[in-house]
Amino acid sequence: MSRRPHRVVVLLLDPLIGYDAVIPAQLLGEAMDAQGRPLYDVVMASLDGGAVPTPTGYAIVPQHDVSALRTADTLVVPGTRIAGPRREGTIPDEVLAALRSVRPGTRMVSICTGAFVLAAAGLLDDRPATTHWEYSEALASLYPRVHVDAGVLLTDDGDVLTSAGLSAGVDLCLHLIRRDHGAEVANRVARHCVVPPWRDGGQAQYIERHVPEHPHESTAAARHWALEHLDTDVPALARRAGMSERTFARRFREETGQSPGAWLIRQRVDHARHLLEATDLPVDTVAERAGMGTAASLRSHLRAHLGVSPAAYRRTFRGSPTAATAATA
Repeated sequence: MSRRPHRVVVLLLDPLIGYDAVIPAQLLGEAMDAQGRPLYDVVMASLDGGAVPTPTGYAIVPQHDVSALRTADTLVVPGTRIAGPRREGTIPDEVLAALRSVRPGTRMVSICTGAFVLAAAGLLDDRPATTHWEYSEALASLYPRVHVDAGVLLTDDGDVLTSAGLSAGVDLCLHLIRRDHGAEVANRVARHCVVPPWRDGGQAQYIERHVPEHPHESTAAARHWALEHLDTDVPALARRAGMSERTFARRFREETGQSPGAWLIRQRVDHARHLLEATDLPVDTVAERAGMGTAASLRSHLRAHLGVSPAAYRRTFRGSPTAATAATA
């Protein structure tokens, strides 16, 4: 007997940021299992089932009213300019009632300024959260119990996730697919949508700042080279970029929002995940090809980033019906 798709309800709140609202339907709607069956059932709902206007000249007409929230496995609140949560730290009674109608255990997600709605409902108290970098100070000021991180593209606190502005909703939806069904499924969706499977760094790279005047001032070439040489180290990357380590680290963070060391570890972990899902390679070989050297190092990094061992990760995503067919070594 096949399992039903995971139900995702997108709650549209006036005035709606339309771009944010359609991201879950597009991204999650493309996620399929190995037999081509949808993994998510994405629906849109408004408080009364009626059309919800956007500030950019159109409205979105959802299929459902607020009663759909009671069927959600994941609830997504996209960006909105709703006055109470955005400017006063309050929430309309009907919106609060809608959020309280969801079943216990429902995963709560916000895109961009949707975080203000979750915060106004108390759902982000004592949790990490983010929003568009331009509005992060307002979020922190209105809701001091929220641990606002303006430098990241998304936060994942288990059952509550938030994303930064606008296109960061794509990163968040790919993250949900990757978390639920593995990197292979997420990568297929990313390829179909012609977007990167993940973006390096955080929002820091999009905040206005000095842009290098000459190509040789960039770390891009060194980063590209590192993806083919994951066993490299930061001093080697700095030498390849023709910079001192201090200058390289500063320029790297300006361009990616991450330190070189953290970025390099992320690339190794992501490549190891791919190899564990898509091949039958022994753990020692996976560690070597991912630039981690030893199986012990791979186990340590995987536990730090994902909370599981390589064997447990492989069982989860190779043993499920959504796992990709094993590739030959």
